[in-house]
Amino acid sequence: MSVNQGCFYPVGLLSLQKKVIQYYYVIVLINESDKLFYTGYTKNLVNRISEHEAGKVKSTANRRPLKLIYWEGCLNQQDATRREKYLKSGNGKIYLRNRLRLYLDNPTG
Repeated sequence: MSVNQGCFYPVGLLSLQKKVIQYYYVIVLINESDKLFYTGYTKNLVNRISEHEAGKVKSTANRRPLKLIYWEGCLNQQDATRREKYLKSGNGKIYLRNRLRLYLDNPTG
């Protein structure tokens, strides 16, 4: 997939022509005890994870502690929301479970 299209699997920070690109991040968190996923998106990855950890997000406040287990970067909000919706679907959950199989089978490494 071209950098100019949709979502990608980031390797690190990307700078094109010395211009830093702002990404939207699709994130997947897991509750270690119930093994359920929380999937969402954000423009500020570090801040959003901190909000989840502090219990400031209503949908996950009672499911802590949470662990970030997967993220993707998207170049615009529309792609991020589309990817979030897919990952929340039945096929998306199957994709995530297959993609994260090694971690899910042995979360301690």
